[in-house]
Amino acid sequence: MSLAKYKQKRDFKQTPEPEGKAAKQSAKLSFVVQRHHASHLHYDFRLELNGTLKSWAVPKGPSLNPQDKRLAMMVEDHPVSYATFEGQIPEGNYGAGNVTVWDHGTYEPIDEDGDVIDAKKFAQGLHAGSIKFRMKGRKLKGDFALVRIKNEEKSWLLIKHRDKYATDEAYNSEDYATKKALAYTEERNAGKKTPVKKKSVK
Repeated sequence: MSLAKYKQKRDFKQTPEPEGKAAKQSAKLSFVVQRHHASHLHYDFRLELNGTLKSWAVPKGPSLNPQDKRLAMMVEDHPVSYATFEGQIPEGNYGAGNVTVWDHGTYEPIDEDGDVIDAKKFAQGLHAGSIKFRMKGRKLKGDFALVRIKNEEKSWLLIKHRDKYATDEAYNSEDYATKKALAYTEERNAGKKTPVKKKSVK
């Protein structure tokens, strides 16, 4: 898969994000969820496939409650090396703000019956707009689905399947964020890290 869009949006002389390149398919597919407080707080949900990270921005973050259908906006592919990225993207750069790893691990592509499938079939499902996968992370475990909203190219829904890892309790990703990430948001919301705006001419 191409990383052209990813590179086009970034100046790597100014941002600490990895420039990266397409990698070989891993024996075990990885995933990462990154908490990203840019212009708006959201969670970046990334699945390794065919040498890059397929990526979605999830405004409310993932949930272990099957009743929650989290909106997930598909964005450009990221390099696999991005999975370990944490840090500050400087003001003036695309996605300026704070990035922390919220969860990471491996996943298995599965079919409707819960049987493991290969990456080729999984990629076909992605193109068709419906994929299912089994997550083996620290926070996210069990079966999930990403389903594209009809007639929407970039809009998907991230849904937890009902299994032993599911919960019926209210689930808020912020409850499981790091103290450092929460402190950044608290300071920013208090105005200490608010981006400088140009004064309007009256």
